[in-house]
Amino acid sequence: MNFDDFTQRLSRIDSQSLLIELAALVGCVALAWVICRWFGRDQPKESIWFGEHTFDGLLFPLLAVLLTDLARRFTLDFQPVLVLRIAVSVFLSLVAIRLFARVLRVVFPASSLARLVERTISWVAWVCAVLWIVGLLPAVLAELDNITLSFGKNQVSLRTMLEGALSAAVVLVVTLWIASTVETRILRNALTDLSMRKVASNALRAVLLLIGLLFALSAVGVDLTALSVLGGALGVGLGFGLQKLAANYVSGFVILLERSIRIGDNVKVDGFEGRITDIKTRYTLVRQGNGRESIVPNESLITSRVENLSVSDLKFNLSTVIVVGYDSDVAQVQAILCDAALTQPRVLRDPAPVAFLTNFAPDGLEFTLNFWIADPDKGKDNVRSPINVAVLEGLRSAGIDIPYPQRVLRVESLPPGLSGTSEARL
Repeated sequence: MNFDDFTQRLSRIDSQSLLIELAALVGCVALAWVICRWFGRDQPKESIWFGEHTFDGLLFPLLAVLLTDLARRFTLDFQPVLVLRIAVSVFLSLVAIRLFARVLRVVFPASSLARLVERTISWVAWVCAVLWIVGLLPAVLAELDNITLSFGKNQVSLRTMLEGALSAAVVLVVTLWIASTVETRILRNALTDLSMRKVASNALRAVLLLIGLLFALSAVGVDLTALSVLGGALGVGLGFGLQKLAANYVSGFVILLERSIRIGDNVKVDGFEGRITDIKTRYTLVRQGNGRESIVPNESLITSRVENLSVSDLKFNLSTVIVVGYDSDVAQVQAILCDAALTQPRVLRDPAPVAFLTNFAPDGLEFTLNFWIADPDKGKDNVRSPINVAVLEGLRSAGIDIPYPQRVLRVESLPPGLSGTSEARL
């Protein structure tokens, strides 16, 4: 239908036919909403089919476009149709927008690029809907078909390129949707280990994206046998220029499969100590208790020494050292130190804090207080400092001396004319 047909249909519409179309449209929309409401009662809010409020999912516009198109075909037999035809194009645009928007939000929840793609798809879908409604879309497609680009000896029209890009985008989005659904519905129930679920999710997404890309290229018309040359070139590139990148990717899958380190473990890598928050295919994120985050290449975790502080025991040991006078009661000092550690709620009661007389220092008796915590990711100095304050207050209250460093300087001889003691304390 061209623009003249649209104006003719518009001129033939009367109030009675308009009311019939509006009534049919309201009935189709209401029926679609009731169906979505019925089946979406117990669905999660992140559901792609139903969305947060039933009507903002993919199923509502999909049912609406099917019911409206059936009503349009039935009404077309006995009167001209305009409103239902416009509604079909509007709902069809909503289907495309919801498909891209809901899938990208679920797969890439914090990506700004996904938001940009979503807005671009929305504009393209609404422009196409308006052009189709007024009958100008065939003319625009014909003009795009006349614009050709040369690639060597082959010429490809701009319309073919746009349709191929759209087909590839739809295939990739559907592939991401399938991967996300399998990960959510199957992997989370089948795999309780977070690291194994991560590697299974990454592998599944990579395989499905590869299959989807091959289908998309085939839909565009690309000869897949020509990809063998590209595969050979890619292999040479990996062998020379991308060795480190390939090693990091392989190391990421090895770490996830071996589970030598897992998400949530407390590790120490090259002097940087923190908690593993995520394991990517190329790097691992290690976060300290003070908020600093380190990006560690996966190859480093395979080839270098890594201290995993959470593999055998989740209890984390901390210690503090105090020196008291030689005339102090050892048992009393030990009790004060242990009681000071127990004043902090983060200190574990099992194993209980323990204080040892570890050294006879030049200035006094040296005690070491050992205590354990289960949440080192929340910080260590913020629990050690109040314990030191409690130790200091307890020793002062008990009258136990904390000696200053003392040194004895012996003077063998004095210059003539000077007198005094031959010893001085510093």
